[in-house]
Amino acid sequence: QVQLVESGGGLVQPGGSLRLSCAASGSIFGPRAMGWFRQAPGKQRELVATIFSDGNSFYVDSVKGRFTASRDNAKNTVYLQMNSLKPEDTGVYFCKLYGDSNDYWGQGTQVTVSS
Repeated sequence: QVQLVESGGGLVQPGGSLRLSCAASGSIFGPRAMGWFRQAPGKQRELVATIFSDGNSFYVDSVKGRFTASRDNAKNTVYLQMNSLKPEDTGVYFCKLYGDSNDYWGQGTQVTVSS
């Protein structure tokens, strides 16, 4: 079994920054691709970024140039650095681990961008 715990969310003004963390524990053997998703009120959960086991990353257009995913494999932790935050970035942010047989989700962390 795998457990994922996100942290780092909060309230920030437009233009501000936050860094989210997602710590994985349990039956993990080697680095795995990890995804960051968000869900705004009344909307479906959507992919924000993916960071692959080799450290390469993918971003959706709406966050390109503003968000950066990174990972520390020794700590089984991935990060999402979010800069130049906008009100439309508001939502609950989830991390997802792509396992061999199953995928795993964290419980989410709230990010609110508001003045």
